[in-house]
Amino acid sequence: MRRLSNSQGFFTMIAVDQRPGVEQLVAERHGSPDWEEIGKIKRLLIEELSPFASAMLLDPQYAFPYAHLAVDPARGLLITLEQFACEEGPGGRRTLIYPGWSVSKIKRLGADGVKLMLWYRPDAAPDVLAHQYALVEQVGRECREHDIAFLLEPLVYPLGGSAAGDSYHEDAGKRPEMVLATVEEFRKERYGIDIFKLETPVAAKVIVDPDDGSAEAAQTQDWFNRIDAMLDRPWVMLSAGAAMEPFRRILTYAFRAGASGYLAGRAIWWPAALEYPDWDSFRTRVRDHGLPYVSLVQSLLAQHGRPWMSKPAFSGGLLMKDGGPGFLQNYQG
Repeated sequence: MRRLSNSQGFFTMIAVDQRPGVEQLVAERHGSPDWEEIGKIKRLLIEELSPFASAMLLDPQYAFPYAHLAVDPARGLLITLEQFACEEGPGGRRTLIYPGWSVSKIKRLGADGVKLMLWYRPDAAPDVLAHQYALVEQVGRECREHDIAFLLEPLVYPLGGSAAGDSYHEDAGKRPEMVLATVEEFRKERYGIDIFKLETPVAAKVIVDPDDGSAEAAQTQDWFNRIDAMLDRPWVMLSAGAAMEPFRRILTYAFRAGASGYLAGRAIWWPAALEYPDWDSFRTRVRDHGLPYVSLVQSLLAQHGRPWMSKPAFSGGLLMKDGGPGFLQNYQG
């Protein structure tokens, strides 16, 4: 956990594990989703961004095999476990592990954490839910066995197959409750999650400025506050492709509620990636636009966020519960 956070106990993590969007960009501009071109994009992002992150999130398909040596060794390393493609049916989506990949392999590669993105909606079919629950429990057990941090990224999604897209949009009024119901389920100790990577309970495209004094802003802050009240361990926000200003608003709500940071990618670097295949312009735009945005959101985090060590799960509560009275005083491990 300390490797994934900065010296103040905040997670300022940057993701370069995105696959479909980058594949599509390269296919459109290069003529095919060329593996080496995708790897070069990931390497540029890692080179420019890792010195300004507490940790980097890499995928096993492109970023790790092509560019992992570019990660600043002083930073933490997270590696994705799931493949983006899922098994989809009328009752919902089943998350699948990347072929040939495992928690033990991620640990052997020297990573500090495992990230699992989980398609989840509480009203999915019972057989789908059973699969998802069992998968998270399995990953949690393996992370404990291999002594590596487990970061879960649950995403609410629309029913109706790939034509429905990946972002939940069926009923905006139900979205906050679905996000909270997701947190309610996976906060259970049997899943073994160390960090929650959460989506906003209010869609980025409609989120209001947290300082506009409106009733809508107050209600939005309450949703975020309820998330924090439910969790005894740290949580961070994902960007899910939100533009810079909506994501700044999301982070402000989250940090004021008690979030310990962010794990974001496209909000930081997607505008620069659109310069591809002009590599010089790509790199320049990361430096001139991406890095100032990183500085902005890190200032917000330092002002409003809560260090992960202050959460009950990491301030003695779980050790005392598991080891009994006096366990901390007698622990010699």
